Amino acid sequence: MSTREETSTTFKVRVNLVEVRVVVRDAYGKAVGNLRQEDFQLTDNGKPQVISKFFMEHAGAKPVAKRTNAGTDPDDAAPGLPLRYVIFLFDDIHLKFGDLAQVRNAAGRNLQTLQSTDRVAIFTTSGQTQLDFTDDRDKLHATLNRLQPRPITGSGVQECPDVSYYLADQVQNKHDAQALQVVAQDTLDCEFNGDINQLRSAQQMAQAAVMRELDLGDHETQVSLATLKDVVRRIAAMPGQRSIILVSPGFYNPDQLQEQMEIADRALHSGVIISALDARGLYTIMPDISASRAPSPSIGGLMMQYMHQEALANADVLSELAYATGGTFIQNSNDFEGGLRRLATPPEYSYLLAFSPQDLKFDGRFHNLKVTVKGQKLNIQARKGYYAPRQATNAAEQAKEQIRDEVFSQEELHDLPVELHTQFFKTSDDDARLSVLVRLDVRHLHYRKADGRNNNSLTVVAVLFDRNGNYVSGNQKTLEMRWKDETLGSKLAAGVTLKSSFDVKPGNYMVRLVVRDEEGQLTAQNGAIKIP
Repeated sequence: MSTREETSTTFKVRVNLVEVRVVVRDAYGKAVGNLRQEDFQLTDNGKPQVISKFFMEHAGAKPVAKRTNAGTDPDDAAPGLPLRYVIFLFDDIHLKFGDLAQVRNAAGRNLQTLQSTDRVAIFTTSGQTQLDFTDDRDKLHATLNRLQPRPITGSGVQECPDVSYYLADQVQNKHDAQALQVVAQDTLDCEFNGDINQLRSAQQMAQAAVMRELDLGDHETQVSLATLKDVVRRIAAMPGQRSIILVSPGFYNPDQLQEQMEIADRALHSGVIISALDARGLYTIMPDISASRAPSPSIGGLMMQYMHQEALANADVLSELAYATGGTFIQNSNDFEGGLRRLATPPEYSYLLAFSPQDLKFDGRFHNLKVTVKGQKLNIQARKGYYAPRQATNAAEQAKEQIRDEVFSQEELHDLPVELHTQFFKTSDDDARLSVLVRLDVRHLHYRKADGRNNNSLTVVAVLFDRNGNYVSGNQKTLEMRWKDETLGSKLAAGVTLKSSFDVKPGNYMVRLVVRDEEGQLTAQNGAIKIP
């Protein structure tokens, strides 16, 4: 047997696993939680797939943190350790002041319902206002009060011609001749007082305005998606139930759909639920009476038509991210406080399905997914599809990622015979030494026989988190085992114990232990400790 610190090993993993989170609701909108793996059917581009991974998640269930600390009562659980993390992501790039003020106030009232095990962070798509995870309500309210619209482009003055990102995309990329006619006529009216003799000049100005708006719109959407990706990455590093509430009026995304789907993939893989609130509330498409000018009667009806289509398209990003990750999307409602309260709580039941596509080509193409429940008429919420990878997955890297994902989860797994114990002793009034002891029942592991020995390799990761769930320190060991039969049969009855030590300050901590063998078997356990 040999033990190595911070080493790599060879793992066997299931590559190209596609994950699909499914929320099933009955006719009354209530989440259904009594379905089994065999009740589901899943197709990839119309081809039935074998569901190789199935898990039903009950949002009300809480992980149990074991506590076995020398010198303390093991039933005296460390108080205040976080179980749930919520990020409020305000889309201040696209939000208007009136809408932002309403949702900001609703979020402030929503903070009054925080539990001692909740931690909340506030981020914005502009990146100019943010607060990391905390349970300090004063800091949270102060950060909310600093929120304000921060558009990247636009002066707030009506332009000539009046071209939106959606309308520009219809002209340039969708080749909509009617949309081009609308923009050209608006240019003719506002720049040349309707002089038909200036039509060619108006068309040239219209085309220039379209290209300018496309560049600006692409940039705003790219910034918003990049921020959302960073927020998913940030909350994925927290050890517990994780939700993002995206507060936005929506935004148009015609050309970055793969990046949007990569965000959903990352969230799915990390167990992060994205929910969204349409900050426009209950709205109707009406002419803007505050505008400095109105479109001419000849194009007024068409302008309203495109505005209606744009309003629907802007909500697509919000709905698709929510539905793909098991979240909820709320729109057409002025009950912002009630909406935020609903979004902060994930659906009571959800299902995680996964499959390995057969004969998958690494061509980056989009695959349509469809999930159904056999013989029942139920409302099914699931992702619409995925993009195939452009290259094969590296097994060793995927194994490392699997361990990392389990470290930042609170789900307990028990594939391997492992026991977790913690001890501490005070080295001074302000310092302590915390030891994490891992006992391995090596006689009941699965071994690979070679050269007359029983071979296996374990990666053992012990990680320490503070009372807010922030990473403090971690330790990784690789245990290489090459047992002879007689050693395994008679000399290892007491098992093998590994020890990791951490220098800490007094306070409440959570310990997360993850153990993985060469075959991909996993054990993950939680421990809580209070150091006075």
